[in-house]
Amino acid sequence: MSRPGRHRFEVPPTAGLPLRLADLAWPRGAADADLGAALAQFIGVEAVQIECSGTAALTVALTALQRLAPERTEVVVPAYTCPLVALAVARCGLQLRLCDLMPEALDLDTGHLARLCHARTLAVMPTHLGGRVVDVTGPQACARAVGAWTIEDAAQALGARTGAGAAAVSVGTRADIGFFSLAAGKGLSIFEGGALLVRDAALREACRAASAKVAPRHIGWELRRSAELLGYALFYRRGGLGLVYGRPLRQALRRGDLVAAAGDDFARPYPLHRPGRWRQAVGVKALARLPDFLAEGNTRAAQRRVRLAGIPGLQVLTDSVAVPGADGTWPVLMVLMPTAAQRDAALQALWGAGLGVSLPFVQSLPDYPQYADVVPSAAPQTLPNARSLASRVLAVSNSPWLEDERFEEILRVLAAR
Repeated sequence: MSRPGRHRFEVPPTAGLPLRLADLAWPRGAADADLGAALAQFIGVEAVQIECSGTAALTVALTALQRLAPERTEVVVPAYTCPLVALAVARCGLQLRLCDLMPEALDLDTGHLARLCHARTLAVMPTHLGGRVVDVTGPQACARAVGAWTIEDAAQALGARTGAGAAAVSVGTRADIGFFSLAAGKGLSIFEGGALLVRDAALREACRAASAKVAPRHIGWELRRSAELLGYALFYRRGGLGLVYGRPLRQALRRGDLVAAAGDDFARPYPLHRPGRWRQAVGVKALARLPDFLAEGNTRAAQRRVRLAGIPGLQVLTDSVAVPGADGTWPVLMVLMPTAAQRDAALQALWGAGLGVSLPFVQSLPDYPQYADVVPSAAPQTLPNARSLASRVLAVSNSPWLEDERFEEILRVLAAR
């Protein structure tokens, strides 16, 4: 297998919307800094609550639910998902329960889920990983059967929808609670931010009260995030990513630290604070360009996933067949290789070459040694589908900065695996 040469310009691991100089102007009025209202209009809901991260939004939601049902202490999540989910569950003093996935898919295995749900279950979390739309109806039925809530983890799927025409609705709106991430590299970013939406008015008020309690104003954190957002606006460019992303990535790979290379080495405790007016105003301005950016990404992904799927033995993960009218976003194209050895060989050649190839997450949750204190152990023969997916998946960036000739390099490596 030939190894691509290093490139002058670094491709980001996901397709994030670059900021413009005009986005950084100070807000002139309250409406200019009301990111919650702007996102509510974009998503098509009554209200959106802005938090300092997607993890903070989840923390607020779990805190509110816990106060409403203190006898319920367990949260069921996919066994392959972001480790920050486990940290949020632990921070709320709750117990994590791991659900397997359907074979070669991101949907929760509802048979396994039904066995996990009982009177102590607080919430179930179907997850739209990498912009892919997953089934919420099945998990919601399992949760409702035991009196639990459903939380849609749509952190990586802002703009994804289900249904057709006028009946189309955003992901995150079908469950009791949904949340999105506005972190660095997401479709819409204020460097770190989260958007929380709640269907029921009483539960929405409970989430507002929980936020006021656990996420107060903190001038120090907001000043830091504002400086980081300025840096993001400056360096999230073709010529800047090599310094702030590519160099640390290759240093981690040389150390053999795949967790750091993938960005899965999350700090504890993560901050909880109120996002400021200026960062919200940046988000409001950038949001106006998001629909066109997502549409261009969908067109590009439609062409490239055909090329990827044409390689024998490769499978491109798509939206759930169980969801009518599913129309996800495409920050990345997630590819399942035939075997773990072939995936690892492809990563050896491509990860660190500046082509935007990476891992969604390094491992299934119970297989991270550094998170063993917050994730229940699982015997090797358990969670077979989630562990198989974790060992065979890789992500190809759908950034517009991945030109056709560089995408062809990726195809050649994958075809020669």
